[in-house]
Amino acid sequence: MKPVDPLKASAEVKAIFEDIKTTRKVNEVNNFWKYLANEPRMMRHTWESLKSIMGPGSLDPLTKELVYVAVSITNNCEYCMASHTAAARAKGATDAQINELYAVVALANMTNRLSNAYKVPVDENLKS
Repeated sequence: MKPVDPLKASAEVKAIFEDIKTTRKVNEVNNFWKYLANEPRMMRHTWESLKSIMGPGSLDPLTKELVYVAVSITNNCEYCMASHTAAARAKGATDAQINELYAVVALANMTNRLSNAYKVPVDENLKS
């Protein structure tokens, strides 16, 4: 698969590229969108979902980015880790916060695996 050249993109893809640049206040879309542009329906769906969920809501923007980094680490998505770590830093994340996030993710993965391995039943008082 090759990235879609923004200058050669279809009108539909160009419109999404422009929305991304306007929304994010950037001059160029990143590689993720250029590759996703190979399937414009998925690109539009992903962009609209991202704008909606990562936009204003009950969680603050930095928390959303940190959660995204945590899930990206667990899913071993190098691109997503880099992209959302950069976004978290742009929203004020410090080295100490990023390092602590890594420790929490590692600990959660370890305890999740231990709980699954031992087939630990959920305590009644923890059920919602």
